[in-house]
Amino acid sequence: MPPAQYELSDPPSDAISAIKYAPESLQLLVASWDKNVYLYDTSESGGRLLRTYQHRAPVLDVCFGDDDGNAYTTGLDWDVRHLNLSTGEQAVLSSHTAGVKSLVHSLQHHLLISASWDSTLHIHHLRSNSSQPTSIVLPSKPFSISLTATKLVVAMASRALHIYDLASLASSSSSLPKTTDSQGGAAIPISVEPWQRRESSLKFMTRAVACMPNDAGYASSSIEGRVAVEWFDPSPESQARKYAFKCHRQTDQGIDVVYPVNALAFHPVHGTFASGGGDGFVALWDGVAKRRIRQYQRYASSVSAVAFSRDGKFLAVAISPGFEDGREGVGEGEIKVFIRELGPNEAKGKGMKQ
Repeated sequence: MPPAQYELSDPPSDAISAIKYAPESLQLLVASWDKNVYLYDTSESGGRLLRTYQHRAPVLDVCFGDDDGNAYTTGLDWDVRHLNLSTGEQAVLSSHTAGVKSLVHSLQHHLLISASWDSTLHIHHLRSNSSQPTSIVLPSKPFSISLTATKLVVAMASRALHIYDLASLASSSSSLPKTTDSQGGAAIPISVEPWQRRESSLKFMTRAVACMPNDAGYASSSIEGRVAVEWFDPSPESQARKYAFKCHRQTDQGIDVVYPVNALAFHPVHGTFASGGGDGFVALWDGVAKRRIRQYQRYASSVSAVAFSRDGKFLAVAISPGFEDGREGVGEGEIKVFIRELGPNEAKGKGMKQ
């Protein structure tokens, strides 16, 4: 019997910007340009929409907190918000001065980190009632962020990439006094040196970055149909392992058509990763062995986000018509989220080539 895939009922009405699985269940959060965040139960075929949370502006990212009851959102209203999923209550934690593209939560350090087009990071200490959010100025506009248990990776414009030590971020800002009301506002500027400064291995604008679950490195993708795989270890031997490869390209009447690689996500158990592109394809890769594991059937439009469940048994795929489709508007029924149940070895690496 082939692995099952089904489409979620009651999808958003505009483009999907992010999807995230819960840390304790098969609940799924979906952020959309229609100014809403959607919470689904995906444990049964077809899924079930549990609740919708309205925002003031398009929502660009969402993540869960320590448990299934708390989430955090951010978007074009410039605010970083805490969202109580049970009551629907929202609280502003901090406010940037431009749209906020990305948001990540560190369970180990109890930090919430937001990255804004105002070229700053905001660091929020979730377990402290006495510390104010802090702000770190970046050299360029951030496009994507991701973290491991110990490190934060920030991919920016001008091919710049910073890697921060999370323990340093936590200690540099936790001792500062609280100066304003807890319901959001300006963050306190601090200066924290990155653990490493790098230049992207990709020649064109970075679209996504995702960290390996074993804390060894990260993958990044670009608008020009390429993915790079790199390791944190700064030794020459380890840096010699980094590489980049072409993907999400299609041949149309003898012409190579290049699509952006919009989404990356690592499997939490096997350490392989999924990529989603503007060509409508999702592929699974073994980054260590440098091999493609498999490519799924083409979806009806651009893949905007991918996410694995906490146990790695399910893969969520969001599709939304994008600029690469050659259309400005989005028709009814074109925004979809698919849930794929993975076979026992479907996302397992194939091993090194001989």
